[in-house]
Amino acid sequence: MTIASNSSHPPKPETNIDKDLQPDDFDASENGLTSEGLAAQQALSAISSLQSPQHTNALKQATSGFKDISHHQLAVKPRALLFTLLAIALTFIGIAINNSFLGILGTLTTLVLSVAILLPWLQDVVQEWFSAQERTVLVGLTGLLVAICGLFRFTGVENGLLRWGSKINWDIAGTLADWFGALGQISIAIIAVYVAWRQYVISKDLTIQQNLLTVQQNIITQQQTIDSYFQGVSDLVLDEEGLLEDWPQERAIAEGRTAAIFSSVDGSGKAKILRFLSRSKLLTPLKRDRRLGRAILDGIGGYAEDLLEGVRVIDLGVMLAGADLSNTDLRWTDLSEANLVRANLSGCDLVKANLSRTILYDADLNNSDLNGVRFFYGSLEKASPRSRNNPPNYETGEHTGAVVENADFRNAQRMSESTRQYCCAWCGEEARRTIPGGCEGIPNKLGR
Repeated sequence: MTIASNSSHPPKPETNIDKDLQPDDFDASENGLTSEGLAAQQALSAISSLQSPQHTNALKQATSGFKDISHHQLAVKPRALLFTLLAIALTFIGIAINNSFLGILGTLTTLVLSVAILLPWLQDVVQEWFSAQERTVLVGLTGLLVAICGLFRFTGVENGLLRWGSKINWDIAGTLADWFGALGQISIAIIAVYVAWRQYVISKDLTIQQNLLTVQQNIITQQQTIDSYFQGVSDLVLDEEGLLEDWPQERAIAEGRTAAIFSSVDGSGKAKILRFLSRSKLLTPLKRDRRLGRAILDGIGGYAEDLLEGVRVIDLGVMLAGADLSNTDLRWTDLSEANLVRANLSGCDLVKANLSRTILYDADLNNSDLNGVRFFYGSLEKASPRSRNNPPNYETGEHTGAVVENADFRNAQRMSESTRQYCCAWCGEEARRTIPGGCEGIPNKLGR
């Protein structure tokens, strides 16, 4: 049921308006999150989506050591301050006229009001300087001391100790004072060491927090740089009509921008750029108009590919040689004919990636996912690695394969049988030991 807007019975006003208009004289904010803390949490939430898998664990470890410190904001109403000043004045008047009644009344009133004013601040100090565990230990030790004193007092142990102490010749035991003096000095040294250790811990926490903020700022800066690169490359290869335009000079500028940005981003940033270029068909050899150089449509809503004579908008070349791409997402990326010598691809997700004619010499593929990866074209029997002197034959598979010599395939995941046989045949004697499933019965066609 809905209530009509023209109901003749308006809602009753709240009865506690006067109460809301008359707040307590002593108002200590119990909100554990200040405006600075709220701004910091909003900033962390805003960049959480930009964090790469490599940074996520480090950030979690860095933030796990921090303690959320709540700052109580003491807001004392002027009326409470006025009462306190009046109580102080009453105390001085009692002292001046030697009136014990006024003096005691003013003293007790001043004591109660002062404690009420300082109590939130004292709670904040205790919570800031002592953790919950330390407060628990302090209460436990105090209770233990009180319990020991009670046992001595009510079980007669105290009297026995006094009788035993009366029999001691304290002149002979006078050296105990020296021992206690030395013990006091040792205690002072221990306290000094503890204070220094606490200062070190606080300094360490501040340093870690500063490093965390620096990492977060670097992540934001890197993402902004990548976004600018995406926009710049898009402007270069697209004209006003939305057609792919990549004249020789535009391709050269695009390749220069790509080479420059690869040197200024981490592995996660490189993976984002590779996925963008690959899905945009900027790394794929496209069939061209011989006169105009424009990419030719394939008739089904895309661009026609020409593996043998096609031209890539951006040719990676040696941009990724020795690059660290570990633990990144490279699914469905076209890395064909790229130079990945000594590249670190450990832990990468390479599902459906195209690695034909890619140079993987001495590359690290440890624990990478190789499900559906293309290492060669044509048949397994005739497939062979790329050659400097012979052109590739994409029908038979000759010279269309990746160079996998000395590559590390330890713990490689979901490697197909054809991929395993190709790698065993062309990876070399040393690398054959790292291929999952072994290479027994597969000849070493590399010969070394």
